[in-house]
Amino acid sequence: MTKKQRAKIVQKILNEYFPNPKIPLKHTNLYTFLIAILLSAQSTDAKVNEITPSLFKKAPNPKKMLNLSLKELEKIIKPIGLAPQKAKAILSLSKTLVEKYHSRVPNTFEELETLRGVGHKTASVIMSQGFKKPAFAVDTHIHRCAKRWKLSNGKNVKKTEVDLKKLFDKKSWSKLHIQIIYYAREYCPAKGHKISNCPICLKIAAK
Repeated sequence: MTKKQRAKIVQKILNEYFPNPKIPLKHTNLYTFLIAILLSAQSTDAKVNEITPSLFKKAPNPKKMLNLSLKELEKIIKPIGLAPQKAKAILSLSKTLVEKYHSRVPNTFEELETLRGVGHKTASVIMSQGFKKPAFAVDTHIHRCAKRWKLSNGKNVKKTEVDLKKLFDKKSWSKLHIQIIYYAREYCPAKGHKISNCPICLKIAAK
């Protein structure tokens, strides 16, 4: 079976199981979406969603975020983990947005990746989900599944991103990103994975 054939099987099953996936992180605008993504690093979306409503009530935009002190922000986000680093990054990028971008989130990879705490993956999520521009953000779930489903060799996330972009149509990248994350958590986890419980792995292994 070719990679293209496997990709078709993957997409068919994902569309059956998660036809209309919603963004898992709660947010009210592009700025709060960016902050939620940054907070989700080495944490769970569920944990982030517990914290952000109170944070975004106080700071729904960069200017209001800068009204919070470093200690105050750290205290709010402490349950998520890596609070000191994340708090510094949030205040730093908020300052940049106010001073350089009129408090708006920029819409290019180059500009996004100059913001503190924003790497290529985060920028890709903002570009695809926020600005509806072609981008395929590859996180640990997608990287793991792409290797298991023999869509990429799994050398690194950069290679996985290139491979997936070749296999799937641009228009589907944004949806696939969310579909694979949901699927990975429920059927294709890193630990305790059983092929018998994973329709995609089962289908591909049978071919």
